Amino acid sequence: DVPRDDGFDITEASSGAEALRQFELGNYCLVMTDIRMPGMGGIELLQRIKAAEGDAHVIIMTSHGSMDTAVQALKLGAYDYIAKPFEDLELISNAAKRAIETFKLTNERELLIASLTKNNAELEKLNRFFREMAIRDGLTGLFNHRHFNEALFAEVERANRYGRELSLIFIDVDHFKRSNDTHGHQKGDELLRVISRVIGDNIRDTDMLARWGGEEFVVMAPETSIEEVQNLAEKIRRMCEEQAYDGAHTQPTGRITVSLGIATLKPGESSESLVYRADQAVYRAKDLGRNNVCRAAA
Repeated sequence: DVPRDDGFDITEASSGAEALRQFELGNYCLVMTDIRMPGMGGIELLQRIKAAEGDAHVIIMTSHGSMDTAVQALKLGAYDYIAKPFEDLELISNAAKRAIETFKLTNERELLIASLTKNNAELEKLNRFFREMAIRDGLTGLFNHRHFNEALFAEVERANRYGRELSLIFIDVDHFKRSNDTHGHQKGDELLRVISRVIGDNIRDTDMLARWGGEEFVVMAPETSIEEVQNLAEKIRRMCEEQAYDGAHTQPTGRITVSLGIATLKPGESSESLVYRADQAVYRAKDLGRNNVCRAAA
């Protein structure tokens, strides 16, 4: 490479083929070539360079009286052309400066776009994380109370509008306070996580499970009659009872069990009323000895 007064480093080649070899070995932003050269001509060199590295600029020098060659070069991707003979070397210098400045601006723009694209992707990922945080329970990863209420309100509106069935299951862990007091809150948290997984594994894809609060869970079951939700609740009760838990032997029955209350939406009923009836059914299930499923009063 030879330093020049303009501050650029240049590499000279005696033919198009040599220029192409040098180009492929180096990292060049500008190629200035004559149209007529031994062997590979300027047009072919232009095409090979644009195929190999689309970002590099090419300036064609032509002595042809016709503009056809210059127009062809521009159509093939040349940045500019210079007609020979030229009396002022400043013409070449200015053309080179413009081409290199354009090359730099293009690369800076591409880097900026890539950076913005990456930042936007990271921002969207962060936004998704915060959206999930806003609707999820921190302990179990289930939907939280607030998000469930919003979803239930919308589902009740739909069910009432189109005359569809909708059922709820309230689930309360039996003797949870005793387990917590005996084994500590860390074990209690683990127990809630295990039960949340058991419930989640035994509901349907169309059902929605949330942590209602404390040791209470709730399942919304769209398009589900009272008989169907009774069967679903019984399945959940049985699977929770059969699950192995650390410390279950300290419970009054030697097992970890749950009490469940179920309710099905009445025509025109509000979401608040449906929740209240299902919640009251849980209390009745506990009064009747726990580890059972109780239907809400009509």
